Amino acid sequence: MSPDASKSPDAPAPLTREVTVLNRYGIHARPAALLVKEAVRFPCEILIEKNGVCVNAKSIMGLLTLEGHHGARLRITATGPEAAAALDALAELFERKFFED
Repeated sequence: MSPDASKSPDAPAPLTREVTVLNRYGIHARPAALLVKEAVRFPCEILIEKNGVCVNAKSIMGLLTLEGHHGARLRITATGPEAAAALDALAELFERKFFED
């Protein structure tokens, strides 16, 4: 059986959004905690990628390993139920600079 054989043909396609880290100190413990707090509200899978490194948006440690400094471009990918709402919610945190500035 191929790896994709278990996937439903009606499975939703992943949704993606590009964001820029706008807050001065980047993704440190507090912004990472806010991202996780928001991400766990949604039943979908949410991944955040920087330069080919992809981490679970529901993992503080994973987010901290991204080294998301000020000005970094990240890609958020959400797959599953409420994916669009999840992307909107997480993108808003980036747009609002994680309420830091």
